[in-house]
Amino acid sequence: MSFLAIDIGNTRLKWGQYASPFPGAPLIAHGAVFLETIDTLADTEWKHLTPPGSMLGCVVAGEGIRRRVEEQLELWDIDPRWVVSSAHAAGVTNGYDHPGRLGTDRWVALIGARQRVLSHGGPRPVLVVMVGTAVTVDALDADGNFLGGLILPGFGVMQRALEMSTAGLKVPTGEIVDFPTNTSDALMTGGSSAMVGAVERMHRNLRERCGQEPVLLMSGGASPKLAAITDLKFETVERLVFDGLLALQSHRLAL
Repeated sequence: MSFLAIDIGNTRLKWGQYASPFPGAPLIAHGAVFLETIDTLADTEWKHLTPPGSMLGCVVAGEGIRRRVEEQLELWDIDPRWVVSSAHAAGVTNGYDHPGRLGTDRWVALIGARQRVLSHGGPRPVLVVMVGTAVTVDALDADGNFLGGLILPGFGVMQRALEMSTAGLKVPTGEIVDFPTNTSDALMTGGSSAMVGAVERMHRNLRERCGQEPVLLMSGGASPKLAAITDLKFETVERLVFDGLLALQSHRLAL
């Protein structure tokens, strides 16, 4: 039976239908919509899908959004299941002071990263960078222990904050250049450099902590902007959260 993975962020809902609820299963359909349009999913993007046998999702956008998505899921005879961050799951240990307060998207991405590293050569520390409305930089050691992470404003949030706080900065989106000579490029390059600096600092901290070169995984729609200006070796993983949802679902079925 097919499996539906749902990732509800602060701006968009992303979904993927897999042939089975196991890591490595073929992706047979996928899509993304802005949260403003989720009330039409049952009549549009999901209307012609083969009914999934199960689903699992993570949501950071709040209970109201979750309930609206559950109304759309009534199209099929499945029980909606949503990830709750826990102290331990699928081989990953949550080192947050209060494990339940770790954002579910970060938790699921860490689980996806752990599964990916294990399937590509064995245990190694990994740094997980997700670039969306916010940017998160999370460290996982070679034993699957989440050590901690950073949260930074994303590109849009950073630029809007500057526009609201500084007169005369309502300018078009700029480019990332080595030496900006206009305000648009200065804003874009400054924001990107701040994010990359955070990633490179955390990468160095993780390497020193573990005594081993970490794997760097980048995910999220805006990740190419950071990837273009870091000197670190990295891998772009388009569906890291979906990888984590598949791992969680398969572990649940194995219990």
